[in-house]
Amino acid sequence: MKPKTENWDILLAEDDIDDVFSFELAMKEMPFSFILRNADNGDLLFVLLKERIPDILFLDILMPCKDGVACIIEIRKNRDYNHMPVIMYTAMNSEEYIESAYKNGANFYLLKSNSIHEITENLKKIFSIDWKNFMYYPPKQQFVLS
Repeated sequence: MKPKTENWDILLAEDDIDDVFSFELAMKEMPFSFILRNADNGDLLFVLLKERIPDILFLDILMPCKDGVACIIEIRKNRDYNHMPVIMYTAMNSEEYIESAYKNGANFYLLKSNSIHEITENLKKIFSIDWKNFMYYPPKQQFVLS
């Protein structure tokens, strides 16, 4: 984790305002300060990435303009963004989406939950990784967090 005095710059690409709210509530349980930016569609995501590359990106799959799978493919092809951790954040629990996210370079696949506690616990796992010093790609059996 970053030093406690440093803010995490977190970008959430999510079009559902309720999911944004749940994510933000869970983030407030983290033991560090953060700045949370939100892109409500795939096109706005790339505008915000050009403004400032976040420390970590949480990416929904079903979004307007450009879906999350198209976004992760574009991100991993761009040298400017390729070092950025990308966590898929989605309700889509199908093998097809999981496989696509995994093979296209997502770092984790976090399933959405109605439980703030469950989201918080999964975020703690994600933020326990030292993303600043290395990119972590778990084995497939540890890729999905639910």
